[in-house]
This record gives sequence, structure tokens and C-alpha cells, in this order.
Amino acid sequence: MTDTPQFAWLDDDEVRQLIAALGSDHLRFVGGCVRDSILGQDAFDIDAATDLAPDEVMEKLKSAGIKAIPTGIEHGTVTAVVAKRHFEVTTLRHDVETHGRHADVAFHSDWEADAARRDFTMNALYLDADGKLYDYFDGQADLDAGLVRFIGD
Repeated sequence: MTDTPQFAWLDDDEVRQLIAALGSDHLRFVGGCVRDSILGQDAFDIDAATDLAPDEVMEKLKSAGIKAIPTGIEHGTVTAVVAKRHFEVTTLRHDVETHGRHADVAFHSDWEADAARRDFTMNALYLDADGKLYDYFDGQADLDAGLVRFIGD
């Protein structure tokens, strides 16, 4: 699957620099870039999830010479600027308390728990640096069936 042109972004120099900076065992791509690639569409926004704490993400990016912007650091999101490309990297998290659309979060290292807080099964698809797909809620089957399905209630 990842040897198709839609997944060519996985081998882009900027993507590989991001992977090298954070470590392939700590980074998975998630959401629209994975969904769109499976659907045969070009992926424009490439977002990633990590089990590293936000301050560790900032430190590793800076050590690799990558600009790190604390875009939403209180929610675990750091923007990595590699050359002219921007990647949002968000630490795995769960909601502790919600306030409408906003939440207080706690960080953790459980990929499936992070997937469970996403909206649709198709947006909870993760892809690692080697092209392995992680699908905790049958998102690929839903994509194949043309089905939009919520995770949870």
C-alpha cells in the first residue's frame, strides 16, 4: 500500500528529517495525511503523533536544527518547521476535563487511547515511519465501505 504514489510523502527529505529528529519508534503520522493517502489523494497537511512529552519534542527538534514552535503546547502540539514545511506534532493525550470544545489534557504513551479520543475512525489511522498501518477502530474498512463512523458516542 505505501509503495503507491500517494504515500511518496513518507520518503520526502523533510519528513525523513522529522523522523530522524524524534526517532521512528516515537513518531506516527495520523489523520488526514493517512486517510487521504489510502483514498488515493494527495496529502497536503502531514500531522504526527508522538509518545514524547512536548518539552522533549521541543528539545529534540532544536537539537536537530529544526525550528520548534510551541503552537498549542498546553495541549501537546508543537509545530516543526523543516525547510519550508510545517508539521504539527502532538503528544499522545487524553481529556481530563472538558470545557465545551476545549479540554484540560494529560499526556501518556498509549496509542490506542489517543486514537479513541479522535472523531472518526478514518481519522484515527496511524502510519509509522516504515509504512506500517495502525488501525484500532476499523477505519480502513470504513473508508473502503464509504462509511463515516464516529468513535464512541
